Amino acid sequence: MNILEIKPPFIKLDQALKFSGIVYSGGEAKELILDGKVSVNNEVCLLRGKKLYEGDTFSFQNETYEVKFKQ
Repeated sequence: MNILEIKPPFIKLDQALKFSGIVYSGGEAKELILDGKVSVNNEVCLLRGKKLYEGDTFSFQNETYEVKFKQ
């Protein structure tokens, strides 16, 4: 599992996809999310503005990322 460190309190799903290097643009993130290719906490998520908090996970193509706060 990969760790994605963020500043509190949350990060939006489309931003998390960009920050983690999965996509290079918001347009790419939107397309993947709306196509049902991204899951949040083991459930397909179609909301690109979904807020991810510490402890949440998101997955794409068998890669899983866990959201953690920066220390």
